[in-house]
Amino acid sequence: MLLDTASLYFRAFYGVPETLTAPDGTPVNAVRGLLDMITRLVRARQPGQLVACLDADWRPAFRVAAIPSYKAHRARPDGSEEVPPLLAAQVPVIEEVLAALGVATVGAAGYEADDVIGTLTARAGGPVEIVTGDRDLFQLVDDERGVRIIYTVRGLTNLDVVDEAAVTARYHIPGRAYADFAVLRGDPSDGLPGVAGVGEKTAAALVRAFGTVAAMLAAIDAGQGGFPMSSRPKLAAERAYLAVAPDVVRVAADAPVPQVDGTLPVTLAAPDELAALDERWDLGSSLRRAVAALTGE
Repeated sequence: MLLDTASLYFRAFYGVPETLTAPDGTPVNAVRGLLDMITRLVRARQPGQLVACLDADWRPAFRVAAIPSYKAHRARPDGSEEVPPLLAAQVPVIEEVLAALGVATVGAAGYEADDVIGTLTARAGGPVEIVTGDRDLFQLVDDERGVRIIYTVRGLTNLDVVDEAAVTARYHIPGRAYADFAVLRGDPSDGLPGVAGVGEKTAAALVRAFGTVAAMLAAIDAGQGGFPMSSRPKLAAERAYLAVAPDVVRVAADAPVPQVDGTLPVTLAAPDELAALDERWDLGSSLRRAVAALTGE
């Protein structure tokens, strides 16, 4: 099981009341919400391994160089990510608690958590469940290898299991074609413009007809027809974008991710530090339940 950690703690921050606070009044809703989610996932799905994947770089230079608008609307003047202050204060606590628990955490310099997830998925010798609220990772579903997305639809408890059939049902495309579909449709939340005049229906029709963006460009060069909904001139006009966008949208399968084990049940890495964190932040039953789930109690 691979956790898209930032996606989950954002979801926890917005899904758990800010009235959950430390003794000094600092909100700990994201910390406790993430711990509760980990507990439920481990109890319900019983993974043999658990890895919390981190953003070492939330806006990698290679993606920005290809498409300057990539996540630009979420960047502060200093280049850091715009994060609500009450959540930003909790992120170091989350990382400290995970480390003290003994939960394996990993990132890769110059890459996003998505790339860490893609790389660990490519390395995996067995089934993989990826827990995220980010549809970008739908591109990794693979029924043959047993790769599925556990998608946080709303809040912290409403989860969908997304396999190839689910991708097809949602978007009317082949189950492994989400990345090419996303290139065409675009994604405003990531500053990905897409092809002007190509919406979700046309993007799906193009993917069904040609399979990949590369095949669409090859068909244009060869003078072939078969482009649905008068999309050929729209694609031709966006050729520069289409030449670089696939490398921005596709998650890396070969990022420099350190080897990580993550076998469950874990042994608490730093019990005394964990106790001190509990006393400082009053993590209460959320921490106790997480410890019991992770250690197999």
